[in-house]
Order: sequence, then structure tokens, then C-alpha cells
Amino acid sequence: MPADQHAASPALDRLAAMFARVHLTARVFQAGAFCGIGEMSGSGSAGHLHLLRAGRVMVEGPHSRQIPLEGPAAVLFPRPAAHRIVAGDGTVDLVCAEIWLGGPGNPLERGLPDLLHLPLEPGDQLGGALSLLFGEAGGSGCGRQVILDRLAEVALVYLLRHAMARAGQEPGLLAGLGHPALARVLTRMHEDPAAPWTLERMAEVAGMSRSAFAETFRTVVGQTPGTYLQGWRLQLARAALSAGRTLKQAAREVGYDSHAALSRALSRRKPATVTEAISG
Repeated sequence: MPADQHAASPALDRLAAMFARVHLTARVFQAGAFCGIGEMSGSGSAGHLHLLRAGRVMVEGPHSRQIPLEGPAAVLFPRPAAHRIVAGDGTVDLVCAEIWLGGPGNPLERGLPDLLHLPLEPGDQLGGALSLLFGEAGGSGCGRQVILDRLAEVALVYLLRHAMARAGQEPGLLAGLGHPALARVLTRMHEDPAAPWTLERMAEVAGMSRSAFAETFRTVVGQTPGTYLQGWRLQLARAALSAGRTLKQAAREVGYDSHAALSRALSRRKPATVTEAISG
């Protein structure tokens, strides 16, 4: 093979494997000029994404938390949470969307902090997505809502990419994906959940000793490797069952030895509260 055909190994895409299996959706309900106060009750199953292109707002979140924002900036509530947006003086350009990150209890939703906010650079990629969003918001073409929703999903992925690259993450999935060694393991588990994963194999993929890997994973991700893997497998199993697969088919797809073992695991662990640990 000619030398110029030897391509370098592709960079590890830490989000692609998860998004191939987690159904991320958004529904835009505000796009354009904003004034007054917007109230979000926190009921239902949706989180919220707020993208401020220009102007100033105050985000009033749970526990009387107040966050002043000046555009461009982004705020993500990955889970349902009561909050409100209060417009400041002058022009405020705001996109608001309900978002769903694959269903309650999945590792992506659980692995994010209660509230994530980031200032944005006017010329970065997320700023470009905002320009497209506001451009579409001002039109009346066919498919406008569909385009707005898809652009909000793109903006959400950009936001997660920004957050993953930030230093000093709280323990959780994004912190794990931001750790070079743990990212290799998490990505492989997301790609192939049915593989015969053991603590030794995970440590080998990470290039770490068994004890160092277990301690690092627990510290950075906030749970044991076994707990995380089981939660991921169960989330995928629920999705497979919802799509019409049999219990036996779902068990085979996600790595359980039998449909009975999967049934027991599903009955023990509820989607919204994945807290029990399994041995590494």
C-alpha cells in the first residue's frame, strides 16, 4: 500500500457511540425576541435548553439559585426542574427547547449536573448553530418547526462537547469522557455493551492497573465500573423492549446470560433510581 494511504488512527469520538444508542430529542417552543418572564414548572419528563444569542437574562433555578447571563451563553437543565427566565432591559434573543436525553435513568441524563451553564464565543460552532436557529425562527417556510427542533439537537451536542472539554468537572459521565484513559473504556462499553466485560478487561483498555482503574473510575464517574455498565445495559434493554424485541432478544443484545437474568435485573432496578452497586 502506498505510504500516503496509511491513514492515522481516527480520533476517539467519545459521544458518537452513545448517541448511536441514546435517542436525543428537542422541541423548540421559544425562538426570537423575548421579554418578561418565562416559567418552567419542572413537571413532566423533559429537561430544558436555553440558548441566549444577545441581551441579558436572569436564570432563577431550584434552591433560589440565580445565574445572570449575558449573550451569547447557554443553560442546560438535563432533567425536569422548576425554574424561570427573567429578561433584562434591552433586546433579548432567546431560544428555549424542551429536551429528552434518552429517557429517565439513562447514564447520559444521570451523568450530567443539575444545571450546566456556559458562556459562548460569538464565532464558535455553537454560535453558528444559534445563527441558523434564529434565522429559521424569523421565517415561515414549510417544515419550520422540524428544522428548529433538529438545530436545537445540534446545539445540544455542541454544548455537551463544550462541557466535556472543561476542566474541573463534577463526578459524572462527562467527567469520565473527559478523562483520556476512562474515555477509551466508556466509549468501548457504549459501542459493545454485550461484550464479556470484566474489571480486568476494562483496566486493560484503560492502560491502568486493576486497582488504579477501579479507584479512578469511582472518583471521576461517581460510581463503580460495574454499576455503570449495568445501568447502560438496562437502559438499552428497556429501549429494545419498547421497540418490540422479546426479553430473550434484548438479553442477548445487551449481554445478559439469559432472559431470566435480565428480567430479575429489570425488576430490581427502577429506571429513575440506579443506585445499587455490583461487584467489579
